[in-house]
Amino acid sequence: MHVRAVYLPADLLESAASPLTTECRRLERGVLVSVRGEADLTNAARLESEVRRHLVPGEPLVLDLSLLTFMDSNGLRALENLDAVVHAQGGTLHLAGVHGIAARLLQVTGVWSRLDIHSGVAGAVRRALGRDAAPA
Repeated sequence: MHVRAVYLPADLLESAASPLTTECRRLERGVLVSVRGEADLTNAARLESEVRRHLVPGEPLVLDLSLLTFMDSNGLRALENLDAVVHAQGGTLHLAGVHGIAARLLQVTGVWSRLDIHSGVAGAVRRALGRDAAPA
């Protein structure tokens, strides 16, 4: 059996990128970033970079993943990196609306239990602003 590795140049990889968009909204304290599409090899670094641009040191970050349709290990790594950066800056990360493949990936890797995950945006925002004691 022969295995052949194929390496794509960055510009070709970007042109083949899965659809991903983010939308940022300032909260009373912190930011809410809504993620739509797929987080995978082709765009996880861009996702992480875009979210980092909106971070406010010492303030919470809420990621609304309810419109995330797919996530691979690269997307998972981006979430873990964001969690580390937010905490290093004295803030907190709250995930909302995690479902489907993304939820399963977080669960089977054990990451689910290490993150602050909420069923919806409202609960995540309340928790981020210190108005709710536990994830819902």
